[in-house]
Amino acid sequence: MNHFVSRKIKFKAWNSEAKLLMRLNSIDCNKGELFRKDHILLQFTGLLDKEQEEIYEMDILLIYSEKYLVFWNAQQNGWYFSKLDNPTESSPFLGANAGGMKRLGSYFELQAQKKS
Repeated sequence: MNHFVSRKIKFKAWNSEAKLLMRLNSIDCNKGELFRKDHILLQFTGLLDKEQEEIYEMDILLIYSEKYLVFWNAQQNGWYFSKLDNPTESSPFLGANAGGMKRLGSYFELQAQKKS
């Protein structure tokens, strides 16, 4: 298979107790399912924003003054994004989209800041 290129599968995690976004040194695996107690795992989309910053699942992105949320769409089996204030309309999240966006932070970080 000369055309196969291995990719890195990376995660960050939202620590729901400490209310912190963190990089992990290890993730537990049980029967092929990854988990970390008291954490929400957030997968790297494989895409970078216009400043070459990695974009992860549940990141908030900015295009002009509009905020968008990146998420995994299980029904469509792919990464999608939607306006933060109108999540019912979504589109596939592709490299062409990501290159014009700026990552603001994780949805969970921004929610925690609002509550502070």
